[in-house]
Amino acid sequence: MPGLVVNPRARIFHGHDWVYASEIKKTFGDPQPGAVISLKDFRDRPLGSAIYNPKSQIVARRFSRRRQELDTDFFTRRIERALAHRRTLDLAPPGHRRLVWSESDGLPGVIIDQYGEDIVLQTNTLAMDQRRNSIVEAIENTLQPRTIVERNDSAIRTPEGLETRQGILRGPAPEVSTANLGGFFQIVNVLGGQKTGVYLDQWDNYHHVAALAKDRRTLDCFTNSGGFALACSAAGAREVTAIDSSEPCLEIARQNAVLGAMEIKWINANVFDHLKDAASGETAYDLVILDPPSFTRRKGSLKDALRGYKEIHLRALKILEMGGILATFSCSHHVNHETFMNVIRDAAVDAKRQLRLVATFSQRSDHPVLATLPETEYLRGFAFETIGAW
Repeated sequence: MPGLVVNPRARIFHGHDWVYASEIKKTFGDPQPGAVISLKDFRDRPLGSAIYNPKSQIVARRFSRRRQELDTDFFTRRIERALAHRRTLDLAPPGHRRLVWSESDGLPGVIIDQYGEDIVLQTNTLAMDQRRNSIVEAIENTLQPRTIVERNDSAIRTPEGLETRQGILRGPAPEVSTANLGGFFQIVNVLGGQKTGVYLDQWDNYHHVAALAKDRRTLDCFTNSGGFALACSAAGAREVTAIDSSEPCLEIARQNAVLGAMEIKWINANVFDHLKDAASGETAYDLVILDPPSFTRRKGSLKDALRGYKEIHLRALKILEMGGILATFSCSHHVNHETFMNVIRDAAVDAKRQLRLVATFSQRSDHPVLATLPETEYLRGFAFETIGAW
């Protein structure tokens, strides 16, 4: 098996599973793009098997500590293992879950989501994309779904040199369905919805934030299909306003509200501009929710992203009543816990607000986090109560 010899100071010796170009000591055996390769240390001791892509910044991604090939049997075993773990989790509604979360489930770049009898597949690394048919066969062997849909329409494929595409891989065309999230509803469109249909990673957080919303005048920023707004309305918020710059997303949110017979004020606007206008007037809220799209997908643009995060928090704090709550999220793994907290602190100082942490949030448990691979944790959030002004 061809492969790489890894530098002695590489992160893989600390439990990480990625190898960057700068961490390669030498290459042997002429590995080809997408191939399974052997990883070795500088003393020729094996480190496991990895997938290889010299065009990517992450040249190799380890998927096993042993010598291992990628075939249908291997994919079947990994999917069965991931499914067994999901069965131990208390997830609602049942049948709607992430079954495979990339490296966290030993399948780098593979995402498999389940919506009832419909399965959505993403293959975001070259090697896994080349073996898509084997993965589909393993899904059929393990889950016997009605439909398998491919949603390889994410920009995350670009660094791997992959084109975007989507469509039906197996079975009939899936119908648009509705998920009951306990007090409110979300329309699920696996072919045309956000990500693989909806934002599964936030489903638990909708309820966690809504638990803080009773009798509060609530503003949901970057509402998308309305998840937080709907949950807060169902939990007894006194009034709910939701903002998003996408009219198609707001139309889905309106339909979700109709399903739950909810009265929510929907605003099609740029959130930054709307908050600035609100701060100059007399509008104030008891709960402000910030759940923006990722401000950065590259480490090189982190500085600009942090300026955006600070600005949006500053504007939100200026329209928050004393005793009010700010619930805020970041979905970029480049913005870690400490960095995100520092941005909020800086915004609070500029806004002359004293904040008290009342809750922390993460991605849903069907998106497991590996302790040695921090990139598997990308979603984090906090809730703060304003307890004083400076």
